[in-house]
Amino acid sequence: MAKAKPQDKRFVMISVVSERYDIHPQTLRMYEREGLIEPTRSQGNTRLYDETSLKRLETILTLTRDMGVNLAGVEVILRLRDEVKKLSQENRQLRRIVENEISEQRVGVRRRHALVRIGKGALVRIDD
Repeated sequence: MAKAKPQDKRFVMISVVSERYDIHPQTLRMYEREGLIEPTRSQGNTRLYDETSLKRLETILTLTRDMGVNLAGVEVILRLRDEVKKLSQENRQLRRIVENEISEQRVGVRRRHALVRIGKGALVRIDD
């Protein structure tokens, strides 16, 4: 687990999270043991939750409290959600690469090598 760098982010302690979300601190510790959340630790080894951890906790609570999903199901859902997010990012990167390649190829085509359709399908080479 990473040590907290207070100047980088805002963190809240487990007691604040427990009160804010009406959840017992032991339940938060269990979520950590199960690998569902991963709070940062202070120099004194106190659990500290950042915005990302809190959003993930909100998702866990929505799934368990509102939708009746058990912790095994929550784990699967979170893992799949993370994988979809990762694949979406990779897809965007690949699309950018392909679009750049296509763009560069279009620029690189010299006019004299282009074939133009004239009339009913005859192809004519254009020479500069």
